Amino acid sequence: MALSPDLGKILRQYWGYDSFRPLQERIIHSLLGGHDTCVVMPTGGGKSLCYQVPPIVLHKTVVVISPLIALMQDQATQLAQIGISATVLNSTLPAGEQSAIMRKARQGEYRLIYLSPERLARPDTIGWLRGVPLALFAIDEAHCISEWGHEFRPEYRQLSCLRKDFPDCPIAAFTASATQRVRHDILTQLQLHDPHKYIASFHRANLRYVVKLCEPHSQSNLLLRAVRQYDEGNVIIYVPTIARVEETVDLLAEHGIGAIPYHGQMDADARRANQERWMSDECRVLVGTIAFGLGINKASVRAVIHLALPKSIEQYYQEAGRAGRDGLPADCVMLWQTRDAGLLAYFAGQIQDPAERQRAWERYRILREFVESNDCRHKRICRHFGETTKWESCSACDACGYEPAWLARPAQLRPRRREIVVATGDVAHRAQWTGDPELREYLREWRRNTARQQNVPAYVVMQDASLKQICQNPPTSLAEVRRVIGFGNHKTKLYGRQILEALRKFREGDRAAPLPEKKPTPLEETKRLLAEGNTFAQIAAIRGRQLGTIIGNIATFIEQGEVDFQSTWISANKQTAIESACARVGLEWLKPIKDGLPKEITYDEIRLVVAHMRRLKATSGQKTDRSKAAID
Repeated sequence: MALSPDLGKILRQYWGYDSFRPLQERIIHSLLGGHDTCVVMPTGGGKSLCYQVPPIVLHKTVVVISPLIALMQDQATQLAQIGISATVLNSTLPAGEQSAIMRKARQGEYRLIYLSPERLARPDTIGWLRGVPLALFAIDEAHCISEWGHEFRPEYRQLSCLRKDFPDCPIAAFTASATQRVRHDILTQLQLHDPHKYIASFHRANLRYVVKLCEPHSQSNLLLRAVRQYDEGNVIIYVPTIARVEETVDLLAEHGIGAIPYHGQMDADARRANQERWMSDECRVLVGTIAFGLGINKASVRAVIHLALPKSIEQYYQEAGRAGRDGLPADCVMLWQTRDAGLLAYFAGQIQDPAERQRAWERYRILREFVESNDCRHKRICRHFGETTKWESCSACDACGYEPAWLARPAQLRPRRREIVVATGDVAHRAQWTGDPELREYLREWRRNTARQQNVPAYVVMQDASLKQICQNPPTSLAEVRRVIGFGNHKTKLYGRQILEALRKFREGDRAAPLPEKKPTPLEETKRLLAEGNTFAQIAAIRGRQLGTIIGNIATFIEQGEVDFQSTWISANKQTAIESACARVGLEWLKPIKDGLPKEITYDEIRLVVAHMRRLKATSGQKTDRSKAAID
């Protein structure tokens, strides 16, 4: 289909792009034609733009249903930056502000309104929306409506009322990861009328899948080698628990690699601050639970590393798909352990509802087949989502012979590459960094500072692709800024002169501020706080870590002889009980020790006493060896 001049003009005017991505224009035409629509498009495929263009053309309002407040706020902020009026309506806003938003919406002042499914289910919301000039409803993360989906949310089931309450308003469902069964369920639940269906290919040719079964002691070494390898872009590390987030961040820090934690128990401001530091390249590695990732628009992620089995193929595809959104090669690595499968099986068996338990076991079976198979990873993923592939070998997964250099040999032996070749379909193209690295750091700093002043994420001010283009070919006029990818009319007006001024200062010798001095490692900081007389709880609070993480650190110090065990940490009765249990079952595993003790004795207490006993045993062995040597 030829590019519509009107749509092309809107795309360039607001988003600063010269062409649509595959399927986008066809989807937009379906929505403009008033058709119900179902869109399945991989992460990074450009789903949001498909429902953001129609309200501009129609001069009406699109209501977007989304599961996360943070995601809604980020999208509304991005739209404001390019000159499109959008708002988020939720219960966290003061009542007066909510009333003002509802009044402006009835007057047609917003092109997009973001709501949660819970908000839409309220009778007063339905009544208010009947007075809004609606273009369509867009359901984001639509797989959440299906019980067969990997992220089923009961509140999404309430969206079935849309067809009854708004029979003449088009409904569009968008998702990145829906199997054929889930797609059918979406159509049924939303009661879509003769919908136009757009299913993009699930094959991400630039991604390279690597799945490796690890022993516990080898996983950390492989992780360190991998993270050192990916030194040109960003890295996301997914772990299953909050404790593993903290342990992994500390492990990386101990080896000189800065990393940022992200998990659901952090307060919202801290989570957002950490995400922003990662997005703006203040720190290139982020360690998170599955709480991290929805709506993240970071193009230069060179690796996504999973340190445990995900719950499903859909979850893995969605999380791994956050790599390589710029189209350049990126690695999706899964370093899993046998115990991961045991935990998934245990949790599946604990589900009380028979139907949900069956679905969990089905997800478990498919995932085990995926990680243990020698078949092409790309082919198995495509087949899982109902796509037929034509190739026998992809050459981009471990099953088809791909092996990253850090897995083949120590990363430091690999020569540093500046040029990358990536195959997209049948065409190979080269991507090479040709800009001044000092200018890149200078513009990154300008972007961070500008974002702080505007109180927006750094990528909203300027995408990585825009920054790279400016570094490679610095503009000298507003007209040239206007030709930079991602700079439409409004963004050029906001930042064009500032960018030209920053480039002028750089030419005159201004440079990015030097990096701060190296801080103590996490373990050094814990040891210092302990030596100062702080309690375990106080150290955890000061360091922003869980209590169990700090006790784990201290147990390591004890076992290595760096800290002396203090009898005041545990009552004498508990210590005696733990020592007796250790004498019966040994010191190798904590669970058998715990099973033989009263419930009130915690794993943390056991960990400290076991570390003390292991140290005593090691010291005793050393003395024996010295005595034998003296006799000899």
